[in-house]
Amino acid sequence: MASIAAAPRRPGPTGLRAVTRRASRWDVKVSPYLYISPFFLSFAVFGIFPIAFNVVVAMHDWHRRLGKGDFVGLDNFRWVLEQPAFWTSLQNTFSIFALSIVPQLALALAIAAVLDQNLRTRTFWRMSVLVPFVVMPVASALIFAQVFGQFGLVTPLIHQLGLFEGVDSPFYQERLLSHVAIATMVNFRWTGYNALIFLAAMQAVPRELYEASTLDGSGRLRQFFSITIPNIRATMIFVVLTMTIGGLQIFDEARMFDGTGTGGSNDEWLTTVLYLFTLGFGEWPDRLGQAAAVAWLFAAVIVVFTLLNFALTRRIASTKAPRTKIPAAQTKRLLAEKRAAAAAAERAAREAGVPTLVGTVSRSGHPDALPSSPTPSSTVPPTASPTSQKGLDR
Repeated sequence: MASIAAAPRRPGPTGLRAVTRRASRWDVKVSPYLYISPFFLSFAVFGIFPIAFNVVVAMHDWHRRLGKGDFVGLDNFRWVLEQPAFWTSLQNTFSIFALSIVPQLALALAIAAVLDQNLRTRTFWRMSVLVPFVVMPVASALIFAQVFGQFGLVTPLIHQLGLFEGVDSPFYQERLLSHVAIATMVNFRWTGYNALIFLAAMQAVPRELYEASTLDGSGRLRQFFSITIPNIRATMIFVVLTMTIGGLQIFDEARMFDGTGTGGSNDEWLTTVLYLFTLGFGEWPDRLGQAAAVAWLFAAVIVVFTLLNFALTRRIASTKAPRTKIPAAQTKRLLAEKRAAAAAAERAAREAGVPTLVGTVSRSGHPDALPSSPTPSSTVPPTASPTSQKGLDR
C-alpha cells in the first residue's frame, strides 16, 4: 500500500503579525485583571494598610507630636478598660442607638407603605423623603439647635408643663433628654433613606397576592402584615444590620450637638467614636496609641452586637409559621377561579334583579383597584321611571 505523503505544514506568522497575535493573546488574559486592579489597589492603600497600621499603633506608646514610642503590648487596652469615660461612652452609644433604631424602623416601613400606593406625583414624594439624607450633618445640627436649645421651640413648652423648671437647657444638661435630641437628629437624616430601600422591596412583591387577598375580603392592614412584611423579611434583616453598624458608629450628630464638640460638660452625650476622636486627636490628651486600642475594642463590640442582632432577627423570622411557596402557575389558576366565582355571583345577582356593586380589578393587581365603599354611580336601579324614559325617548 502506497504511503500517503504528509501535507506540508503551513508556516506560522512571522514578523509584525506574530507580535500582534501574541499581544492579543496577552490582552485577553491580562486585561480583565488590569480593569479590576484600581479597586484592589485603592482598597489595599486605604483599607488594608490603615487596619494593619492601626494594630502597630495600638501596641506602642504612640503620640501625634512625639511619634512612635516604646512597645507596650496590651497595656493600652488595659488602660482603656480602666477609664470610666470609656464605659460611659458605651452606655451613651447604646442608649442613643436604642432610641433611634426602633422609631426609625417603624417610620421607614410606614412611609414606604404609603409611597407604595397609587399616589399622584409619586416621584416628587419619593424624592422628598430623601432630602434630609443629602443635608449635611452640620446644617441638621444648626436646625435642631434652634429646636432643642435654651431659647428653642421645645424648651419653653417643657417649662410650661412644669418639667425641669430649674434647668435652663434641659436637652444639654439632662442625659436622657440629650439622647432623645440626638436620636431625633439621626431619625431625621436616615428614615427616608431606609424608606426607599423598603419601597424597592415592596415593589418586588407580586401584585397577584394583593389581588387575591382583596377578593377574599382582606383589608390593607391585614395585607400589610400578612403579605408585605413576610415578603420583605430579607430586606428588613439587611436594613436592621446596616442600622446597627451605622447607629453604633454615631459621631457627626454628637460632635455638632453643641459648640464644644466634647460630649457635654459631664459626658452626657459622649459616644464611643467621639471619645476615640477626643482621645487621639483632641487638644490636650494626645494619646494616639490608646485611641487605636479604643477602635479595636469598639470594633469587637460592634461585631458581637451585630451577630447577636442578626441571630435574634433570624430567630424572630423563623418562629412564625413556615410559608408554603406556591408556583406561579398555581397562583394564576387560583386567581382565575376567584375571578370566575366573583363573576358568577355577580351574574346570578343581576338575574335575580338585585342591585349589585360592579367591582372590577385593574390589571396592575393593586389593592386600590377595588372600591372600598358603594358609590351612587356604581348602583344600577332595576327599573327606570316613566319620566326618565320620556327623557331618553327625546
